[in-house]
Amino acid sequence: MHVEQLPWARHDSRFTTDFEEKVAYLAQITHKTAVTRLLGIAWRSVGRIIESIVSDRLNPTRLKGLRSIGIDEFSYRKHHRYITLVVDHDTQRVIWAAEGKSADTLGGFFDRLDEQTLKAIQFVTMDMSASYLKAVRERLPQAQIVFDRFHVQSLVSDALDEVRRAEVRALQGEEAKTVKKTRYPLLKNPWNLTRKDQQKLADIQRNNARLYRAYLLKEAFAKALDYRQLKRAREALEEWLAWASRSQLEPFVKVARTIRQYKEGILAYIRDRYTNARVEDINNKLRVIARRAFGFHSASSNTVIII
Repeated sequence: MHVEQLPWARHDSRFTTDFEEKVAYLAQITHKTAVTRLLGIAWRSVGRIIESIVSDRLNPTRLKGLRSIGIDEFSYRKHHRYITLVVDHDTQRVIWAAEGKSADTLGGFFDRLDEQTLKAIQFVTMDMSASYLKAVRERLPQAQIVFDRFHVQSLVSDALDEVRRAEVRALQGEEAKTVKKTRYPLLKNPWNLTRKDQQKLADIQRNNARLYRAYLLKEAFAKALDYRQLKRAREALEEWLAWASRSQLEPFVKVARTIRQYKEGILAYIRDRYTNARVEDINNKLRVIARRAFGFHSASSNTVIII
């Protein structure tokens, strides 16, 4: 028997190359069940074809020449099912994904890099995950860790919302209802406030000193991170930490301790302007894909779709 490779046939598959390309294309715009109905193939066959196409198209040099990376997790199912993502900031593409979000999970990525590549990585953006931080510090001691501004500001916004909820519980009647409806005006950026939002903030300023103090703390923190000069940002952040620590607002006292612990990584954003915005953008797209596919049962399905 003589076996010969044909241009229209795919090696080790019972489908043609063109057919598999069509399956992969349809899988990008609809869910797998719809693909099986349109093309008359098994649900599992769709998955195998996608894996095969992705494997062929995956850039073999994507882990070479890395200079700056972003790290984040993606929740693909309920009950704490996560995938760790690594993005190359220069190419703005996902270069690696694996199930889990522990130090060992991220260590699997570093294990795939040679020593030269590891030493060449200069910047790592991430949230304040202790497990990711441990892995990065152990494997990339030379890299500058930049804590993502969005995550840091979210901590402060969460502290503000804790104060708001505490005030709602402490108040009664109309006063409680009025404060309860101020969540979005309090969390919005000043330039996005409507006239109605501004009126609500003015009411808070007149009637609830604790909540208005929490709002001012939130705004002052954002302003500190807006500075372009590292020295001025450091001074503003030190002033903010002192104010938050003596504010008598327990959520802000707590978040001030966290920010003081990670201060240098937060200030690194001022100098280098790296964020995890691209990683967050990819996460949002993945959520859309997951909803369109009615969810994924395994991490392997997600990692194929991602990279």
